[in-house]
Amino acid sequence: MAVKEELKKLGLHFVVVDLGEVEIMESISAEIRDQLRMALQSQGFELMENKKAVLIEKIKNVIIQMVHHSDEMIRTNFSDFLSEKLNHDYTYLSNLFSEVQGTTIEQFIIAHKIERIKELINYDDLNISEIAWKMNYSSVAHLSNQFKKVTGLTPTHFKKLKHKERSPLEEVGNTEAKIQLSD
Repeated sequence: MAVKEELKKLGLHFVVVDLGEVEIMESISAEIRDQLRMALQSQGFELMENKKAVLIEKIKNVIIQMVHHSDEMIRTNFSDFLSEKLNHDYTYLSNLFSEVQGTTIEQFIIAHKIERIKELINYDDLNISEIAWKMNYSSVAHLSNQFKKVTGLTPTHFKKLKHKERSPLEEVGNTEAKIQLSD
């Protein structure tokens, strides 16, 4: 909504305003582009023009959408899903992501899945078996092993913590972000 408002204020007509992406109808001058950049920054957004940076953000947005905002995990091969969604070869996407982010797409997905699992554990609506199925793990053991590898705790121990610290989504999967848990 905030992005749409800023576009309207500048008299720009948009075709699509979606998570991490805006398509406008007209060509814009450097002056309008600067005004848009400043307006978006005041709203906490960033205008990205580097095609590789834009593609990295699209990869992140697809993963975040899939893990945090979808009722069902993708049951197909994620590399095929991502390639089809972004119209690029997965090897290219994977190499670009690793080069720029310093982590693999798989590690980024795992970090987000673990953060989502923490959220589901906190809600206390589903048991670990149901969470494993919802998050597309082959077994509870697989989920538990991955959870412990990332957090240092079993899901059961995490559930018992009084203070369950979680990371903001924009920090999950970044190489600089550190996992911090305390009793």
